[in-house]
Parts: sequence; structure tokens; C-alpha cells
Amino acid sequence: MELHIVNENPKYPPVKLIEPTTLGYIHLAAVVQPRQAPFMPIRREKGQLIARLKYLAQQLEQLEAVEKATVFHAIVMAPSSGYVKQHRDSIHLPRYDIVVLVETRSPETARQVQKMEEYAMLVDALSSKASDLHSIVARNVKRVGDVEKRRKGIFLFNYFVGEDSQVTLALWDYLAGWYAVETGMDNSTLLLPLEGEQSDYTIINHARWNGLLSFLWQQVTKKSFRTYMQANLNVNHVGAMPIFYHLA
Repeated sequence: MELHIVNENPKYPPVKLIEPTTLGYIHLAAVVQPRQAPFMPIRREKGQLIARLKYLAQQLEQLEAVEKATVFHAIVMAPSSGYVKQHRDSIHLPRYDIVVLVETRSPETARQVQKMEEYAMLVDALSSKASDLHSIVARNVKRVGDVEKRRKGIFLFNYFVGEDSQVTLALWDYLAGWYAVETGMDNSTLLLPLEGEQSDYTIINHARWNGLLSFLWQQVTKKSFRTYMQANLNVNHVGAMPIFYHLA
């Protein structure tokens, strides 16, 4: 396949990128107790699990190989549409209401961290309550800017699938370009699973905005979201499955 951009608009050039990080990433995602509606309170058992995960993440950060370990809990999961809706029987739909993102000094050290006791304790705590668990080691293949995790906001993990991985990667530049123009997105790290990793998703995008309502308003009120964004996903046989999170 070749990348095909429909309804091109000079207003939406490919996003401006900076050099990718040299870090390694462990993306650990689980289905525990997904909310039935946005902003519903977290159940007590899940709250206790999140507190335990935060403690274990802090212990993990004490390791020399680990730069940061962050726990997220989901607030909004977008419904299936377009390519995803048409192929939902063959796609592992992400319903991950808890994500732990571990950033390590390099992709190689990420795999070493996976063998350490501190990491095993975190995985055991999460898997004991999870009905579905997805774990990959990844590298940052494209970067708009660093995702600030020290202050509150809305954090996106967008799970992409596509019939051609290179087309999916190339299309992401144009999709991110739209978000930069229409939502003011100035940060994003695109995660690509390392060779040999078993992943249900071609790439996972991570980004941050200040608020959810303003972001959604900027998105749904733009006709170009349908005529440009969704149209180009569909014509290139790519599916995007975004989930929005808060810091735990």
C-alpha cells in the first residue's frame, strides 16, 4: 500500500517533529473495572489497587535503569468508528482502564527491567485484578514534544491498527498535524513496539492536553475532523482507538 491523502488542505501540513527520545518504554495496560460512563467514581477495590500500583511504581523509580513510572486511570473511551467498527471482529478492542507507563534509560534496559523483582511485583498486583492485560516494550519513533506528567491534565493513549505498518506511521504525521492546528497539541510521543514484541497494536500515541471538555469541543465542532481525519483513516485502512486518562 501507499499513503493516500484525501481532501488535502494546506492548513494541515505534516506535524513538525523533533528528535525521538533514546528511552525505552514499557506500556502495561489492563482491563480492571472500566467505567460505564465518564467521570463516574472509582470503586473502592479499584481505588485500593491504584494506590498499590502507585506505591510499586515509586519503588520501581528507585532503580537506576528507570527514569519514570506513571500510573493512569481512564475517564473516557471513544466508541468504535470507521475502520475499527468495520473490522471489530478481528481487532482486539482496547478497554484498558489502567495503564502503567515505565520509562527506562534505553530500550535494551526496558527488557532488563522486566526481569527485576520490583517490576514483577507491579505486574502481579495488576494482573491479579485484571480480566485483560497487554504489555509491550517500545521505543519512541516520532516526537512532537515531551509529555509533561508532573501536573494534572488529560492524557491520551491512542491505539492504532493498520493493514500496512509503514502507511500507518506515515499517516500519523498528517493526523498529528491536524491536532496541532485545531487543538494546539504541542507534545506527543509515538511508541513503536520493539522487534519481536507481540502487540495487538501497530503504534500507540501518547499526548497531553489541559482539559477534556475544551479538547472534545475543538474536535467535534470541526467539519474537517470528519472530512479530513476520519476520511484519511478509512481510505488508508487505519483504525484509531483513543482512550483518555487522568494521572492516578
